[in-house]
Amino acid sequence: MMQYEAIVVGVSSGGMNAMKVLFSILPKDFSIPVIIVQHVSSHSDNQWIKILNDKSDLYIKEADEKEKIEQGTAYIAPANYHLLIGKNKTFSLTVDERVNFARPSIDVLFESAAEVYKSKLIGVVLTGSNNDGTKGIKRIKEYGGLAIIQDPETAESAYMPASAITAVKADYILSLEDISYLLIQLGNGIKTYLT
Repeated sequence: MMQYEAIVVGVSSGGMNAMKVLFSILPKDFSIPVIIVQHVSSHSDNQWIKILNDKSDLYIKEADEKEKIEQGTAYIAPANYHLLIGKNKTFSLTVDERVNFARPSIDVLFESAAEVYKSKLIGVVLTGSNNDGTKGIKRIKEYGGLAIIQDPETAESAYMPASAITAVKADYILSLEDISYLLIQLGNGIKTYLT
């Protein structure tokens, strides 16, 4: 069974509620690092990360420049910075132009992660109201990674997962709860037939 080395998650409109569900289910001993781009206002403080930490057994923090990616941690892109992953599996933050009207951009994270982790990467596209993440999830699949997309019918905002589904043959299209349980199975190295 393949051992995955990282999970990248893209989420936009409805993201706070989606992440509350995700992080309330993932256990403390969940070993695969989770790296998230949530579209937020450029003036957002990180109060919402504190709220998520209260709901989660995992440690959730903003990603820092040159920080080494560690197991058992969830990292969130800071407001107004693109988050990229370097070859040495550390973070890089940039203020390059917005992509898909967003900074941080899901595509920027997904594409840089795909080049580093290749087939050992899981990409997850959740609720959102634009098509950010569609190119990125495609790149993850091109490198042999796993594509998990929230069932648009269960998403607070269906546009983003629906866009991803049209662009790529998803490995799994699931509700948020089922995505969480699938990630736990994958983290434990369990071959799963959940569909």
